[in-house]
Amino acid sequence: MDRAIVEGAGIAFYGIPSGKLRRYFSFKNFADIFKVLAGFFAARRILKKEKPVLLFSKGGFVSVPPCAAAASLKIPVFSHESDSSPGLATRINLRFSEKVFIPYKESAALFPFSYRSRLQVSGNPIRPQFRGADPAKGRAFLGLGAEDRILLVLGGSQGAREINELVREALPDLVKIYAVVHQTGYYMEWDEKPTAKYKPYRYIGEELPHVIAAAEIVLCRSGAGTVWECASLQKPMILIPLSGSGTRGDQVENAEIFERMGAALVFRPGQANRQGLTEAAAALAGDREKRQAMIAASSRLASSDAASLIAASIADRAGQILVIS
Repeated sequence: MDRAIVEGAGIAFYGIPSGKLRRYFSFKNFADIFKVLAGFFAARRILKKEKPVLLFSKGGFVSVPPCAAAASLKIPVFSHESDSSPGLATRINLRFSEKVFIPYKESAALFPFSYRSRLQVSGNPIRPQFRGADPAKGRAFLGLGAEDRILLVLGGSQGAREINELVREALPDLVKIYAVVHQTGYYMEWDEKPTAKYKPYRYIGEELPHVIAAAEIVLCRSGAGTVWECASLQKPMILIPLSGSGTRGDQVENAEIFERMGAALVFRPGQANRQGLTEAAAALAGDREKRQAMIAASSRLASSDAASLIAASIADRAGQILVIS
């Protein structure tokens, strides 16, 4: 999928081997050490051939070998962390990075003190389509009128099953208030049939920004990209963060920031059930003043144009390098 997206945008794609950075004991960790080393040398060969002026990393385990390889070749490295706390890859890449962009000012305290001079608060980049999202286009895509109040449910990926089953249970209550638009994901069978008040989609593609813009509230996980996209469109959110052994807890941390700032209601692990969801949705539906306060909070959180800020900083540094060389 990554290759198709990148090459579809007209950008060259280079794949490298890389091991997973696990935070728990596993015999696979030993084998993956060699994969990481192979990724380092593969990345170094590519960088020596292409001679980039600068390397930009978005984190994730696959980013570590290229960042280390770039540093070994004296190529400047810039990184960005999307979550409120730094992941393991970002913590490793710190030593290679001239600058690390972070989403919140509170995130700085979670980095080692000796590296804080390298940090810059940028927020999170969002796709350009969100800047021009049109609620009318979203309603037209959904076949809903201006009078329909929309609850948008974003399941999908790892979070599909829990959220899907919760919505299935609460649906008879939710449709009394809202037209429920539900992106179910591809990860489970879904037998609910579309109706005038319930519209399931396995996946919403390029229309998603318009659909979010049309929604009154959004029920979703709290991945960094999702919450920032919704906040950029000033949407009150009900968040059910992914938790448990399969995650480092970053979604819980993201949700807590949005809750603390007044932009979201949060169900913590084990709290989400039919009654709780129904009551939360009904309370927001009946409290316009509360929704307006959440809209204002979202607007404050996502007010920065992170993509432009990061691009300008990188361009400025690249320009300095070109002048020097």
